[in-house]
Amino acid sequence: MKKTISALLSLAASVLAASAFAQGPGHPPDPADLVARLTTLLTLTTAQQAQATTIFTNEQTALQPIETQMQTAHTSLAAAVKSNTTGTIDTLTAQIGSYHAQIMSVQSKAQAAFYAILTADQQTKYDSLHVTAGGGRGAFRPERPPQ
Repeated sequence: MKKTISALLSLAASVLAASAFAQGPGHPPDPADLVARLTTLLTLTTAQQAQATTIFTNEQTALQPIETQMQTAHTSLAAAVKSNTTGTIDTLTAQIGSYHAQIMSVQSKAQAAFYAILTADQQTKYDSLHVTAGGGRGAFRPERPPQ
């Protein structure tokens, strides 16, 4: 029985991760869709669903300007590469690194807020999925293994 439940959870995580990756960067899943998937996996209460929707909507709102700035920086970086402007390349790559850090911070804070609303049993289920939640870029994706 435990093997069957474990296999089902693993399959569900794989399907959800694949669907999130299919959305691609810059096209995060809708917070309502993400909450619906999490509700199915974790049996969220109505109150938890409302909280999670707020958390992931706020995350998505916070990520939008950062992602716009990063897209602009990438466009400028491509131009700097073509013109061999090494000083600008250094500046832009540092900016892009900063944008990545900001994105990780926003996503991690959303994950922490979501995790905090779960019961102990739900946290155990969530931990067994080995996924990260969040409405940002590539949300609900497998964790990266430690290096």
